[in-house]
Amino acid sequence: MTVLTVQPPTSRPARDLARLSDEALLSLVAASDEDALAALYDRFGCVAYGLALRILRDQTLAQDAVQEAFLGVWRNADRFLAERAKASTWILTVVHRRAVDLVRREDIRRGEPLEHAPEPAAPKTTEDEASLGFQRRLVQEALSQLSPEQREALELGYYGGLTQSELAQRLDQPLGTIKSRMFTGLARLRDLLDQAGLEGSYP
Repeated sequence: MTVLTVQPPTSRPARDLARLSDEALLSLVAASDEDALAALYDRFGCVAYGLALRILRDQTLAQDAVQEAFLGVWRNADRFLAERAKASTWILTVVHRRAVDLVRREDIRRGEPLEHAPEPAAPKTTEDEASLGFQRRLVQEALSQLSPEQREALELGYYGGLTQSELAQRLDQPLGTIKSRMFTGLARLRDLLDQAGLEGSYP
C-alpha cells in the first residue's frame, strides 16, 4: 500500500515571481503582495536609483526619491493600465516625478531668504512635553498595528540606526524583502498617523 505524504504549505519561492512579467507583478502588488513589490524592486531598483541620481546629483536625495517612488508604486499599482504603457515605463515615470519634485523642493528650500529661516526653538514648556508624550503614544500605537516583520524592520532601521543591508544580514533575509517590508510598513504607518491627525510625524 502506498502512503501519500502531504507536505505543509510553503511560501511561494522567489523563482516563481522571477518568471512573471512586470505587468503581472504589478497586478500582484495591487493586491497587496509584498513579495511582488520586492521582486519589482530587485528588477528596477538600480535603474531607478541611477535615474534619480542623474536628476538630483545627490546620493541621499536619490535614495529618498526611489523610496518615495516605490511607496507610490505600492499605493497606486491598481491605477496602472497595461494598454497605456509598459510597467517598466510606468514605474520609472513615477521615479522621475518624485526626483523632479525633490529638485523643486530643494530649490525652494535653498532659495528661501534669510528672514524666512525658522526661528531657534524655544525652551519646551510642560504643555509641549505633554503634547510630545501624547504624540509618542500615538506613534507607538500605530507601530503596534503593523505586521511584526514590518515593525521590526522600521524599528531597527529608523530607531536602531541599521542600514537596509545591515538589516538583511541581521535578519537573514534578501535585501529586496527588507526594502519591501520598509516600504509597505512606512506606507501603513503614514496612513495610520494621518488618520490620527499626526501628518508628517513619521520617519
